[in-house]
Amino acid sequence: MEKTLQALNEMVSSGVIGSYAIGGAIAASYYIAPTATLDLDVFIPIQVDKLGLVDVRQLLDYLREHGHAAHEACFEIEGWLVQFLPTHNPLTEEALAQARTANFGQTSTRVLTAEHLAAIMLQVGRPKDKVRLALFCEADALDRGKFQELLARHHLVDAWRNFSRQFLPEKN
Repeated sequence: MEKTLQALNEMVSSGVIGSYAIGGAIAASYYIAPTATLDLDVFIPIQVDKLGLVDVRQLLDYLREHGHAAHEACFEIEGWLVQFLPTHNPLTEEALAQARTANFGQTSTRVLTAEHLAAIMLQVGRPKDKVRLALFCEADALDRGKFQELLARHHLVDAWRNFSRQFLPEKN
């Protein structure tokens, strides 16, 4: 994975992407026990053209020029499938802006905070997100104060209340 992260850092250095931060199962493994995953989720700032449309031509051209083959919604970069996820709402924009720096081997990278990961899982609400969010709670991986502020700021308090009622009954 280190070569993949180096390739992503090169994309930032060359101006293809403004910044990035790792999300999903790989980011979660910084806070809880690792789980199996098939790809590396990478949040990037969204590029919008003059007409207000998403413009990914520069990214796609770069990936093709560097021999990174497309596989469904991912690109293979140095042996890892990478899924680029645009920041598409205030929560993901904030998550990218507040990502923390981490090292993987000798390579510096950025990883979403535990609180932002948890809020995104809550917002997306897929079954696997709910399971992982329960694991975050069980592992006491969240700063409760920061998480509550984040939930309030992004209008997720009711979703958290419903999740807690359903998946964390002993804490209610």
